[in-house]
Amino acid sequence: MFWIICAALVLVVATAILSPIRRARSETRAEPAAAYDLQVYRDQLREVDRDLQRGVIGAGDAARLKTEIGRKILEADRRLSESQPQSGGGASVLPVAALALILVAAGGLYWRQGAPGAADMPMAERLRTAQLSYDNRPSQAQAEAAAPKAAPVEMSEEDQRLIQQLRETVAARPDDAQGLTFLVTYETRSGNIAAAREAQQRLIDLRGSKATADDYMRLGALMAEAAGGIITPEAERAIGQALQIDPGQSQARYLIGLMYLQNGRPDRTFVIWRQLLEEGPETAPWIPLIRASIPDLAWLAGEPDYTAPAPTGPSAADMAAAQDMTPQERQEFIRGMVAQLEDRLATDGGSPEEWGRLISSLVVVGEEERAQNIWAEAQSTFAASPEALAMLRAVAENAGLGE
Repeated sequence: MFWIICAALVLVVATAILSPIRRARSETRAEPAAAYDLQVYRDQLREVDRDLQRGVIGAGDAARLKTEIGRKILEADRRLSESQPQSGGGASVLPVAALALILVAAGGLYWRQGAPGAADMPMAERLRTAQLSYDNRPSQAQAEAAAPKAAPVEMSEEDQRLIQQLRETVAARPDDAQGLTFLVTYETRSGNIAAAREAQQRLIDLRGSKATADDYMRLGALMAEAAGGIITPEAERAIGQALQIDPGQSQARYLIGLMYLQNGRPDRTFVIWRQLLEEGPETAPWIPLIRASIPDLAWLAGEPDYTAPAPTGPSAADMAAAQDMTPQERQEFIRGMVAQLEDRLATDGGSPEEWGRLISSLVVVGEEERAQNIWAEAQSTFAASPEALAMLRAVAENAGLGE
Protein backbone atom coordinates (compact mmCIF):
# COMPACT_ATOMS: atom_id res chain seq x y z
CA MET A 1 0.00 0.00 0.00
CA PHE A 2 2.83 2.39 0.84
CA TRP A 3 4.49 1.93 -2.54
CA ILE A 4 1.16 2.26 -4.38
CA ILE A 5 0.54 5.59 -2.67
CA CYS A 6 4.08 6.76 -3.47
CA ALA A 7 3.71 5.75 -7.13
CA ALA A 8 0.38 7.59 -7.37
CA LEU A 9 1.88 10.73 -5.85
CA VAL A 10 4.86 10.58 -8.24
CA LEU A 11 2.49 10.20 -11.20
CA VAL A 12 0.39 13.17 -10.12
CA VAL A 13 3.43 15.41 -9.58
CA ALA A 14 5.05 14.36 -12.88
CA THR A 15 1.82 15.04 -14.76
CA ALA A 16 1.48 18.47 -13.16
CA ILE A 17 5.06 19.36 -14.14
CA LEU A 18 5.02 17.95 -17.70
CA SER A 19 1.58 19.16 -18.76
CA PRO A 20 2.64 22.81 -19.30
CA ILE A 21 5.67 21.60 -21.29
CA ARG A 22 3.47 19.47 -23.54
CA ARG A 23 1.10 22.37 -24.12
CA ALA A 24 4.04 24.61 -25.04
CA ARG A 25 5.26 22.04 -27.57
CA SER A 26 1.81 21.77 -29.11
CA GLU A 27 1.67 25.53 -29.54
CA THR A 28 5.14 25.47 -31.12
CA ARG A 29 4.01 22.82 -33.61
CA ALA A 30 1.12 24.97 -34.92
CA GLU A 31 1.71 25.99 -38.59
CA PRO A 32 3.12 29.54 -38.75
CA ALA A 33 1.78 32.24 -41.12
CA ALA A 34 4.88 32.05 -43.34
CA ALA A 35 4.03 28.45 -44.28
CA TYR A 36 0.57 29.56 -45.40
CA ASP A 37 2.06 32.41 -47.47
CA LEU A 38 4.52 29.99 -49.09
CA GLN A 39 1.69 27.71 -50.18
CA VAL A 40 -0.21 30.68 -51.67
CA TYR A 41 2.82 31.84 -53.67
CA ARG A 42 3.36 28.36 -55.07
CA ASP A 43 -0.28 28.24 -56.15
CA GLN A 44 0.24 31.61 -57.85
CA LEU A 45 3.20 30.20 -59.82
CA ARG A 46 1.08 27.32 -61.05
CA GLU A 47 -1.67 29.77 -61.98
CA VAL A 48 0.82 31.87 -64.05
CA ASP A 49 1.84 28.73 -65.99
CA ARG A 50 -1.81 27.90 -66.71
CA ASP A 51 -2.53 31.46 -67.91
CA LEU A 52 0.55 31.33 -70.17
CA GLN A 53 -0.60 28.03 -71.74
CA ARG A 54 -4.10 29.40 -72.35
CA GLY A 55 -2.63 32.56 -73.95
CA VAL A 56 -4.11 34.85 -71.34
CA ILE A 57 -0.72 36.49 -70.71
CA GLY A 58 2.39 36.80 -72.80
CA ALA A 59 5.79 35.22 -72.17
CA GLY A 60 7.28 38.51 -70.98
CA ASP A 61 4.52 39.11 -68.44
CA ALA A 62 4.79 35.52 -67.28
CA ALA A 63 8.55 35.86 -66.67
CA ARG A 64 8.06 39.12 -64.77
CA LEU A 65 5.33 37.62 -62.58
CA LYS A 66 7.41 34.51 -61.87
CA THR A 67 10.36 36.69 -60.82
CA GLU A 68 8.17 38.72 -58.46
CA ILE A 69 6.51 35.64 -56.98
CA GLY A 70 9.93 33.94 -56.66
CA ARG A 71 11.18 36.83 -54.50
CA LYS A 72 8.10 36.47 -52.29
CA ILE A 73 8.69 32.71 -52.03
CA LEU A 74 12.28 33.26 -50.91
CA GLU A 75 11.16 35.81 -48.29
CA ALA A 76 8.42 33.49 -46.96
CA ASP A 77 10.87 30.59 -46.82
CA ARG A 78 13.30 32.73 -44.82
CA ARG A 79 10.58 33.71 -42.35
CA LEU A 80 9.48 30.10 -42.07
CA SER A 81 13.04 28.98 -41.26
CA GLU A 82 13.38 31.67 -38.56
CA SER A 83 10.10 30.64 -36.93
CA GLN A 84 11.21 27.02 -36.47
CA PRO A 85 12.95 26.09 -33.10
CA GLN A 86 16.69 25.67 -33.42
CA SER A 87 16.74 22.37 -31.46
CA GLY A 88 13.72 20.28 -32.12
CA GLY A 89 13.27 18.27 -28.94
CA GLY A 90 15.96 19.69 -26.63
CA ALA A 91 13.60 22.18 -24.98
CA SER A 92 11.32 19.39 -23.80
CA VAL A 93 13.94 16.71 -23.20
CA LEU A 94 15.77 18.80 -20.60
CA PRO A 95 12.79 19.19 -18.14
CA VAL A 96 11.94 15.51 -18.50
CA ALA A 97 15.54 14.50 -17.82
CA ALA A 98 15.69 16.83 -14.79
CA LEU A 99 12.45 15.40 -13.39
CA ALA A 100 13.69 11.84 -13.86
CA LEU A 101 16.97 12.71 -12.12
CA ILE A 102 15.12 14.21 -9.15
CA LEU A 103 12.90 11.14 -8.79
CA VAL A 104 15.87 8.78 -8.98
CA ALA A 105 17.80 10.85 -6.42
CA ALA A 106 14.80 10.94 -4.07
CA GLY A 107 14.35 7.19 -4.36
CA GLY A 108 18.04 6.59 -3.70
CA LEU A 109 18.01 8.89 -0.68
CA TYR A 110 15.01 7.09 0.80
CA TRP A 111 16.57 3.71 0.14
CA ARG A 112 19.75 4.83 1.92
CA GLN A 113 18.33 6.85 4.82
CA GLY A 114 14.80 5.48 5.12
CA ALA A 115 13.57 2.05 6.05
CA PRO A 116 11.84 0.50 3.00
CA GLY A 117 9.94 -2.58 3.92
CA ALA A 118 10.38 -2.09 7.66
CA ALA A 119 7.49 -3.42 9.67
CA ASP A 120 5.67 -1.31 12.22
CA MET A 121 7.31 -1.47 15.64
CA PRO A 122 5.15 -3.55 18.00
CA MET A 123 4.03 -1.98 21.25
CA ALA A 124 6.18 -4.36 23.30
CA GLU A 125 9.26 -3.29 21.34
CA ARG A 126 8.40 0.39 21.80
CA LEU A 127 8.04 -0.08 25.53
CA ARG A 128 11.35 -1.94 25.67
CA THR A 129 13.05 0.91 23.77
CA ALA A 130 11.52 3.46 26.11
CA GLN A 131 12.73 1.50 29.12
CA LEU A 132 16.25 1.35 27.69
CA SER A 133 16.19 5.10 27.17
CA TYR A 134 15.05 5.58 30.76
CA ASP A 135 17.68 3.21 32.17
CA ASN A 136 20.52 4.75 30.15
CA ARG A 137 19.97 8.36 31.07
CA PRO A 138 23.14 10.31 31.83
CA SER A 139 24.00 11.10 35.42
CA GLN A 140 23.69 14.63 36.73
CA ALA A 141 27.43 15.19 36.37
CA GLN A 142 27.48 13.81 32.82
CA ALA A 143 24.47 15.86 31.75
CA GLU A 144 25.86 19.06 33.24
CA ALA A 145 29.19 18.49 31.51
CA ALA A 146 27.44 17.96 28.15
CA ALA A 147 24.93 20.80 28.53
CA PRO A 148 25.55 23.90 26.40
CA LYS A 149 27.05 26.75 28.34
CA ALA A 150 24.49 29.45 29.12
CA ALA A 151 25.21 32.99 28.01
CA PRO A 152 26.51 35.10 30.90
CA VAL A 153 23.96 37.33 32.56
CA GLU A 154 24.90 40.98 32.47
CA MET A 155 25.07 42.39 35.98
CA SER A 156 26.17 45.69 37.38
CA GLU A 157 29.33 45.91 39.45
CA GLU A 158 27.18 46.60 42.50
CA ASP A 159 25.16 43.40 41.99
CA GLN A 160 28.33 41.39 41.48
CA ARG A 161 29.77 42.81 44.67
CA LEU A 162 26.62 41.97 46.64
CA ILE A 163 26.56 38.38 45.37
CA GLN A 164 30.22 37.93 46.26
CA GLN A 165 29.53 39.27 49.75
CA LEU A 166 26.62 36.84 50.08
CA ARG A 167 28.85 33.94 49.04
CA GLU A 168 31.43 34.91 51.61
CA THR A 169 28.77 35.31 54.32
CA VAL A 170 27.30 31.87 53.60
CA ALA A 171 30.78 30.34 53.56
CA ALA A 172 31.44 31.85 56.97
CA ARG A 173 28.04 30.77 58.34
CA PRO A 174 27.18 27.46 56.62
CA ASP A 175 24.28 26.80 59.03
CA ASP A 176 22.42 29.98 58.05
CA ALA A 177 19.31 28.71 56.26
CA GLN A 178 18.16 32.18 55.30
CA GLY A 179 21.54 33.00 53.81
CA LEU A 180 21.45 29.81 51.76
CA THR A 181 17.94 30.66 50.55
CA PHE A 182 19.11 34.07 49.37
CA LEU A 183 22.18 32.50 47.79
CA VAL A 184 20.04 30.10 45.75
CA THR A 185 17.94 33.01 44.50
CA TYR A 186 20.84 35.25 43.56
CA GLU A 187 22.99 32.51 42.03
CA THR A 188 19.99 31.62 39.86
CA ARG A 189 19.49 35.25 38.92
CA SER A 190 23.15 35.55 37.94
CA GLY A 191 22.85 32.51 35.66
CA ASN A 192 25.12 30.34 37.82
CA ILE A 193 22.68 27.43 37.93
CA ALA A 194 25.18 24.82 39.07
CA ALA A 195 26.07 26.96 42.11
CA ALA A 196 22.37 27.53 42.80
CA ARG A 197 21.75 23.79 42.65
CA GLU A 198 24.62 23.15 45.05
CA ALA A 199 23.31 25.78 47.49
CA GLN A 200 19.82 24.28 47.35
CA GLN A 201 21.23 20.85 48.14
CA ARG A 202 23.07 22.30 51.13
CA LEU A 203 19.86 23.98 52.28
CA ILE A 204 17.98 20.65 52.14
CA ASP A 205 20.79 18.89 53.98
CA LEU A 206 20.66 21.61 56.65
CA ARG A 207 16.90 21.36 57.11
CA GLY A 208 16.94 17.56 57.16
CA SER A 209 13.50 16.13 57.92
CA LYS A 210 12.04 19.64 57.95
CA ALA A 211 12.77 20.13 54.24
CA THR A 212 9.52 20.78 52.38
CA ALA A 213 8.13 19.49 49.10
CA ASP A 214 8.88 22.88 47.57
CA ASP A 215 12.52 22.56 48.67
CA TYR A 216 12.91 19.23 46.86
CA MET A 217 10.92 20.42 43.85
CA ARG A 218 13.19 23.45 43.51
CA LEU A 219 16.25 21.22 43.74
CA GLY A 220 14.90 18.96 40.98
CA ALA A 221 14.08 21.96 38.79
CA LEU A 222 17.57 23.42 39.26
CA MET A 223 19.13 20.05 38.47
CA ALA A 224 17.12 19.82 35.25
CA GLU A 225 18.08 23.36 34.24
CA ALA A 226 21.75 22.75 34.97
CA ALA A 227 21.57 19.54 32.91
CA GLY A 228 20.23 21.35 29.85
CA GLY A 229 16.62 20.36 30.51
CA ILE A 230 17.21 16.64 31.06
CA ILE A 231 15.53 15.00 34.05
CA THR A 232 18.45 12.93 35.30
CA PRO A 233 18.12 10.08 37.83
CA GLU A 234 19.30 12.44 40.58
CA ALA A 235 16.73 15.05 39.58
CA GLU A 236 14.04 12.37 39.47
CA ARG A 237 14.88 11.33 43.02
CA ALA A 238 14.57 14.92 44.23
CA ILE A 239 11.25 15.36 42.45
CA GLY A 240 10.06 12.00 43.77
CA GLN A 241 10.91 13.12 47.30
CA ALA A 242 8.81 16.25 46.77
CA LEU A 243 5.86 14.11 45.65
CA GLN A 244 6.33 11.75 48.58
CA ILE A 245 5.94 14.72 50.93
CA ASP A 246 3.15 16.32 48.91
CA PRO A 247 1.60 14.10 46.17
CA GLY A 248 -0.29 17.12 44.86
CA GLN A 249 2.79 19.30 44.26
CA SER A 250 1.91 20.56 40.80
CA GLN A 251 5.30 21.59 39.48
CA ALA A 252 6.85 18.30 40.59
CA ARG A 253 4.09 16.43 38.75
CA TYR A 254 4.75 18.52 35.66
CA LEU A 255 8.45 17.65 35.80
CA ILE A 256 7.73 13.94 36.19
CA GLY A 257 5.49 14.16 33.12
CA LEU A 258 8.33 15.86 31.27
CA MET A 259 10.67 13.03 32.27
CA TYR A 260 8.30 10.43 30.79
CA LEU A 261 8.06 12.47 27.59
CA GLN A 262 11.84 12.61 27.29
CA ASN A 263 12.05 8.83 27.55
CA GLY A 264 9.46 7.74 25.01
CA ARG A 265 6.37 7.44 27.22
CA PRO A 266 4.01 10.19 26.04
CA ASP A 267 1.09 8.04 27.20
CA ARG A 268 2.15 8.49 30.83
CA THR A 269 2.87 12.16 30.25
CA PHE A 270 -0.65 12.64 28.90
CA VAL A 271 -2.25 11.17 32.02
CA ILE A 272 -0.27 13.47 34.33
CA TRP A 273 -0.51 16.62 32.25
CA ARG A 274 -4.18 16.10 31.54
CA GLN A 275 -4.88 16.13 35.27
CA LEU A 276 -2.79 19.26 35.74
CA LEU A 277 -4.60 21.03 32.90
CA GLU A 278 -8.02 20.11 34.20
CA GLU A 279 -7.13 21.00 37.80
CA GLY A 280 -5.65 24.39 36.91
CA PRO A 281 -5.35 27.10 37.84
CA GLU A 282 -5.08 28.58 34.38
CA THR A 283 -2.52 31.02 35.77
CA ALA A 284 0.04 28.29 36.57
CA PRO A 285 3.24 28.79 34.54
CA TRP A 286 3.18 25.23 33.15
CA ILE A 287 -0.39 25.44 31.82
CA PRO A 288 0.52 27.22 28.52
CA LEU A 289 3.17 24.57 27.84
CA ILE A 290 0.75 21.74 28.55
CA ARG A 291 -2.05 23.32 26.53
CA ALA A 292 0.24 23.67 23.50
CA SER A 293 1.29 19.99 23.52
CA ILE A 294 -1.79 18.18 24.87
CA PRO A 295 -3.43 17.50 21.44
CA ASP A 296 -0.36 15.61 20.20
CA LEU A 297 0.01 13.81 23.53
CA ALA A 298 -3.64 12.75 23.40
CA TRP A 299 -3.16 11.30 19.92
CA LEU A 300 0.00 9.43 20.96
CA ALA A 301 -1.77 8.13 24.07
CA GLY A 302 -4.60 6.68 21.97
CA GLU A 303 -7.19 9.33 22.82
CA PRO A 304 -7.45 11.44 19.65
CA ASP A 305 -10.95 12.66 20.58
CA TYR A 306 -9.78 14.33 23.78
CA THR A 307 -10.78 17.99 24.02
CA ALA A 308 -8.86 20.22 26.41
CA PRO A 309 -10.91 22.44 28.72
CA ALA A 310 -11.29 25.98 27.44
CA PRO A 311 -9.10 28.60 29.14
CA THR A 312 -10.82 30.92 31.54
CA GLY A 313 -10.89 34.69 31.06
CA PRO A 314 -12.97 37.84 31.62
CA SER A 315 -16.70 37.26 31.24
CA ALA A 316 -18.70 38.74 28.39
CA ALA A 317 -20.66 40.78 30.94
CA ASP A 318 -17.45 42.40 32.22
CA MET A 319 -16.37 43.28 28.69
CA ALA A 320 -19.78 44.74 27.84
CA ALA A 321 -19.90 46.72 31.06
CA ALA A 322 -16.50 48.29 30.40
CA GLN A 323 -17.66 49.54 27.00
CA ASP A 324 -20.50 51.58 28.51
CA MET A 325 -18.45 53.27 31.24
CA THR A 326 -17.32 56.87 31.39
CA PRO A 327 -13.53 57.43 31.47
CA GLN A 328 -13.64 57.93 35.26
CA GLU A 329 -15.74 54.81 35.79
CA ARG A 330 -13.50 52.82 33.47
CA GLN A 331 -10.44 53.94 35.47
CA GLU A 332 -12.04 52.76 38.70
CA PHE A 333 -13.04 49.53 37.01
CA ILE A 334 -9.44 48.97 35.94
CA ARG A 335 -8.22 49.68 39.46
CA GLY A 336 -10.65 47.10 40.80
CA MET A 337 -9.50 44.47 38.28
CA VAL A 338 -5.87 45.23 39.12
CA ALA A 339 -6.60 44.85 42.83
CA GLN A 340 -8.33 41.51 42.23
CA LEU A 341 -5.39 40.29 40.15
CA GLU A 342 -2.94 41.38 42.85
CA ASP A 343 -4.93 39.61 45.57
CA ARG A 344 -5.17 36.41 43.54
CA LEU A 345 -1.44 36.36 42.74
CA ALA A 346 -0.63 36.97 46.40
CA THR A 347 -2.89 34.09 47.46
CA ASP A 348 -2.65 31.50 44.68
CA GLY A 349 0.32 32.57 42.62
CA GLY A 350 0.19 32.88 38.86
CA SER A 351 2.03 32.73 35.57
CA PRO A 352 4.90 35.11 34.67
CA GLU A 353 2.62 36.71 32.09
CA GLU A 354 0.10 37.61 34.82
CA TRP A 355 2.81 39.04 37.04
CA GLY A 356 3.97 41.13 34.10
CA ARG A 357 0.42 42.26 33.42
CA LEU A 358 0.06 43.32 37.05
CA ILE A 359 3.33 45.28 36.97
CA SER A 360 2.43 47.17 33.80
CA SER A 361 -1.17 47.77 34.97
CA LEU A 362 -0.01 49.27 38.25
CA VAL A 363 2.19 51.70 36.35
CA VAL A 364 -0.72 52.62 34.08
CA VAL A 365 -2.96 53.50 37.03
CA GLY A 366 -0.17 55.56 38.62
CA GLU A 367 0.93 53.07 41.30
CA GLU A 368 4.65 53.03 40.43
CA GLU A 369 5.78 52.26 44.00
CA ARG A 370 3.51 49.22 44.25
CA ALA A 371 4.65 48.15 40.79
CA GLN A 372 8.27 48.32 41.98
CA ASN A 373 7.42 46.17 45.01
CA ILE A 374 5.63 43.60 42.84
CA TRP A 375 8.62 43.52 40.47
CA ALA A 376 10.92 42.81 43.42
CA GLU A 377 8.60 40.04 44.64
CA ALA A 378 8.40 38.55 41.15
CA GLN A 379 12.20 38.33 40.97
CA SER A 380 12.19 36.18 44.07
CA THR A 381 9.19 34.10 42.98
CA PHE A 382 10.65 33.22 39.58
CA ALA A 383 14.29 33.07 40.58
CA ALA A 384 14.52 29.48 39.33
CA SER A 385 13.21 30.36 35.86
CA PRO A 386 15.58 32.53 33.79
CA GLU A 387 13.06 32.66 30.92
CA ALA A 388 10.33 34.05 33.16
CA LEU A 389 12.74 36.52 34.73
CA ALA A 390 13.86 37.75 31.30
CA MET A 391 10.27 38.36 30.26
CA LEU A 392 9.42 40.14 33.51
CA ARG A 393 12.57 42.25 33.30
CA ALA A 394 11.55 43.40 29.83
CA VAL A 395 8.11 44.35 31.16
CA ALA A 396 9.65 46.28 34.08
CA GLU A 397 12.05 48.13 31.80
CA ASN A 398 9.26 49.07 29.40
CA ALA A 399 7.31 50.37 32.40
CA GLY A 400 10.26 52.49 33.51
CA LEU A 401 11.09 50.48 36.62
CA GLY A 402 14.60 49.78 37.86
CA GLU A 403 16.05 46.71 39.49
